[in-house]
Amino acid sequence: MTKTPCETCNNYVYDDEGGYYVCEMQLDEDEAMRFMTGQTRQCPYYRSNDDYAIVKHQN
Repeated sequence: MTKTPCETCNNYVYDDEGGYYVCEMQLDEDEAMRFMTGQTRQCPYYRSNDDYAIVKHQN
C-alpha cells in the first residue's frame, strides 16, 4: 500500500485528544474544498519529513 502525500508531510500530525491525524495548516474554505474533492494537484504547504531527502537536496 502506498502512502499519500499527507502521510509523509511534517504538517500531518497526530491529535491525541481526537485520536486521529490532522493537517495542522489553516486552510481557507476554498483550499479545503479543493483538497477534499481532489481538485488540487499538489499541496502548497507540503514539507517532507524524510531527513534523507532534505540532505540529498543540500548536496
